[in-house]
Amino acid sequence: MHEYFSRLWRDWFLLGMFGAVILASFAPRIGQSGGLLHAETLSDWGIFAIFFLHGISLSTEKLKQGLLRWQVHLLVQIFTFAVFPLLWLAFDLLAGRWIPLDLMLGFFYLCALPSTISSSVAMTSAARGNVPAAIFNATLSTLLGIFLTPLLISLVASHSGGGLALGDAMLNIAKLLLLPFVLGQLLRPFFGTWFARWKPWTSVFDRAVILLLVLVSFSDSVAAGLWQRHGLGLILLTIAGAALFLVTVLLLTRLAARRLGLNVEDEIVAVFCGSKKTLASGVPMAKLLFGAHPALGVIVLPIMFYHQLQLFVCAILARRYATRAQ
Repeated sequence: MHEYFSRLWRDWFLLGMFGAVILASFAPRIGQSGGLLHAETLSDWGIFAIFFLHGISLSTEKLKQGLLRWQVHLLVQIFTFAVFPLLWLAFDLLAGRWIPLDLMLGFFYLCALPSTISSSVAMTSAARGNVPAAIFNATLSTLLGIFLTPLLISLVASHSGGGLALGDAMLNIAKLLLLPFVLGQLLRPFFGTWFARWKPWTSVFDRAVILLLVLVSFSDSVAAGLWQRHGLGLILLTIAGAALFLVTVLLLTRLAARRLGLNVEDEIVAVFCGSKKTLASGVPMAKLLFGAHPALGVIVLPIMFYHQLQLFVCAILARRYATRAQ
């Protein structure tokens, strides 16, 4: 019984995401914009705090160590911001007619997102890969995503007739994502050691804010009629699509790394950093990019399921890489 509850506590974030969706489905008034929690204000402050903590906890010295592996960096960023969107185009041509437009936008949003920092580095370390290169790549991807993700989304939004105020979106993202990140880096020499002692609790805070954002997104969408227009089929479509993107990119990154003649340590970086997408930045950025979009809950569905799938599959791959001969 103790082992069961220990495992349940380790998986509290996954349970929390399901709980946020269920709460939003049955009591949307609690989390919707202007509702009981005034969650739109709380979430803005939470987003700012998340990226401040990312900035103050990131080691500049480790970034410098991974700087020289330019082939790996180029490969990862090409996959993150070019190959993923191209795969979406193929997916749209083949299956777009059977998938709701809001969900297709969610899949493109998934493809336009940067890589994730924490799990990319953790998986690379577990697989005995090039950890400094993973840190550099994941951080570079996050910073590039502040500008490239809104740009990519604006192209699709304008093509579909939705429209996106690109300048306003980038300004909001710079204020709530880039500014606190830079502020955290500037304060790191003074408070970095102190914050490191509280790392487990800052991670809990980070995830709690994401759960709040999931609650807000789904509450607004449920209030706008999400479940009246879509049912269980939407969830199944999302899982299938997320799994298809993940398997395809894992295979392509591994093939590309081997064609380029990268060593195994750098191949691990390419596979894990090039295939991952960030939930920690993705949900806050969705709120900033799409605002009060009535389908915001649908738009963030793909990244929610992709996040869980990538953790499960990459954990298996990391164990397989780790068992290779020295």
